[in-house]
Amino acid sequence: MRFNRIRLVVTLMAIGAAVVLSDVERASAQTADLAGAWTLTVTTDTGITNPSLTLEQDGETLTGHYSSEALGEEDVTGTITGSEFTISFTADLQGQMISVVYSGTIDEDGEMSGTINIGDGLLAGDFTAKRSDG
Repeated sequence: MRFNRIRLVVTLMAIGAAVVLSDVERASAQTADLAGAWTLTVTTDTGITNPSLTLEQDGETLTGHYSSEALGEEDVTGTITGSEFTISFTADLQGQMISVVYSGTIDEDGEMSGTINIGDGLLAGDFTAKRSDG
């Protein structure tokens, strides 16, 4: 009889721990909020630029507008899952249409960082971004 009570208590404790872990995993997997205005610092072999990015978010779907001296004004699309995102657009670079892809994460402090890939590997670099609307 005593053994059955001990087994019941251990089983209930295990169920409780599983529920707590499930809640923690669910909270950490929540999609971050990237909506708003951002100022980027982009570093490539050609130098450092500071484009701006404005994003709207609907669940895991991102849309918005990108502005830089180097790549011009372009509408962007992207996705975010948890803290990982990808934002892309096509830019007119001296009459040639090239793909631009930003991939990265947003950290606990609300700052983005990652890599930029221009022209399918023609030019690559790193970036960081901070909110400029607050």
